[in-house]
Amino acid sequence: MSQAPIISILNGPNLNMLGTRQPELYGRETLSDIEKLCRAHAGTLGLAVEFRQSNSEGDLVTWIQETRGRAAGIVINAGAYTHTSVAILDALLAAEVPAVEVHLSNIHQRDSFRHHSYVAKAAKGMICGFGSHGYILALDALARLIKGSSEA
Repeated sequence: MSQAPIISILNGPNLNMLGTRQPELYGRETLSDIEKLCRAHAGTLGLAVEFRQSNSEGDLVTWIQETRGRAAGIVINAGAYTHTSVAILDALLAAEVPAVEVHLSNIHQRDSFRHHSYVAKAAKGMICGFGSHGYILALDALARLIKGSSEA
């Protein structure tokens, strides 16, 4: 029996504060709630999930590098590092696995400095503004890419 493809779901700074940090913007769900949602949905898609969060840019870079040759894809919500981190961009490009960028809020409706994403240059696509459902949409997109990369 073959193992389920692994999707690495990586979350950046302050996402550990979900549910209490600006709930009017990010909602009341916690990161743990989103993890449960992702694990359940990934199971229906025949995917395995590793779910991580760090406030450290270096941790995120290391975790992205570890996906190369091991994981089938990445879902990344880099938080504020989206707009500042060339290191995360470089790691995503070097990983050579498909990545989908996720944001709970619509970054294009927010401060102008949030409109630019370094992650976007390496991602197959970006999903923003749909709250936790964005993670589900990202998993669906990766499942489709994995199933037939010629269809992507």
